[in-house]
Amino acid sequence: MSRDKALTRGAWLRGAALFGAAAVAASHARAQDARYAVAHSDAEWHRLLGPERYAILRENGTEPPNSSPLLNERRAGTYRCAGCALALFSSTAKYDSGDGWPSFTRPLPNAIRTRADYELVEPRTEVHCRQCGGHLGHVFGDGPPPAHLRYCIDGLALVFVASGKA
Repeated sequence: MSRDKALTRGAWLRGAALFGAAAVAASHARAQDARYAVAHSDAEWHRLLGPERYAILRENGTEPPNSSPLLNERRAGTYRCAGCALALFSSTAKYDSGDGWPSFTRPLPNAIRTRADYELVEPRTEVHCRQCGGHLGHVFGDGPPPAHLRYCIDGLALVFVASGKA
């Protein structure tokens, strides 16, 4: 085989491998969404959430510390997922951790899923909405007693509904 044909064949094989990897990744993403009761296409999520919420809920982003109006929310009520409206946290579990994000001691029953996050040097535990898979934040083992858990949640991942409101 001539050198030119070998280079062309090699380029074609690399392209096919990249295309195959992209197809597998896209298929994997669709399979992940299929695990959730609420699933949308990427375009639908963009339209429903807007750019800031999309970056957090769908791309595992983080809002700047001390930027959420929910830090100062003191009314009784429920914090719901901004992606699907599932009730996630009660206001009775909210506390001021001083970390710059809304913090909770515990989620509502059957509201969240967690998974290991290795994006930084130290491993963390990522928190996701059980119903739509939206990224909410992280949970740390430095919270108040008795469980010593701190659910550090992005305010843009949440919608607050005051008690007595629909």
